[in-house]
Amino acid sequence: MRKVILQEWVTIDGYAGGPKGEIDFFSAPELSQDSDQDLFDFMDSIDTILLGANTYQMFVDYWPEAKTDTEIIADRLNETPKLIFSKTLTQAPWGKWKPATVISEDAVETIRSLKEQSGKDMVLWGSISLAQSLMKAGLIDEYHLRVCPVVLGEGKALFPNSFSLPQLKHVATKTYKAGLVLLRYVPA
Repeated sequence: MRKVILQEWVTIDGYAGGPKGEIDFFSAPELSQDSDQDLFDFMDSIDTILLGANTYQMFVDYWPEAKTDTEIIADRLNETPKLIFSKTLTQAPWGKWKPATVISEDAVETIRSLKEQSGKDMVLWGSISLAQSLMKAGLIDEYHLRVCPVVLGEGKALFPNSFSLPQLKHVATKTYKAGLVLLRYVPA
């Protein structure tokens, strides 16, 4: 069975986006610089990238033109098949690379079906609304939280107050030079 791995950048106080959805809190190059190799190695374990429409819009504005000399994961990310969950998009071009596939059907049922198919694991990046719907449905198999040494005080919480999650079991922690901490959990 394939796993769905949620990888999310969050602040110390649990926000995955600022009050207006901004994500500049993790854009400092030094935050990802020493963790990029780990992300590059991680990409060997996946064969599908899952994105919501808003995250797709952010990604497509950057990644198709990114070069491996500045972003070591650029080619791998661009070559990996992407599924975009959207009720409004009808196509999802990806620069010179193969277009992403738009899925307008129910994300929970689609992901449930994809998990039963053969293949490597799938990664969900960003896409807070999609992530929350998959968490509620119990479809996230691993949580990889990249905790940035930043406090926003307000914003878009990955785990809102009204949210009920199963207990999580700690799997691993890795600390990077710039203060970034990778926390890995699985449902207990």
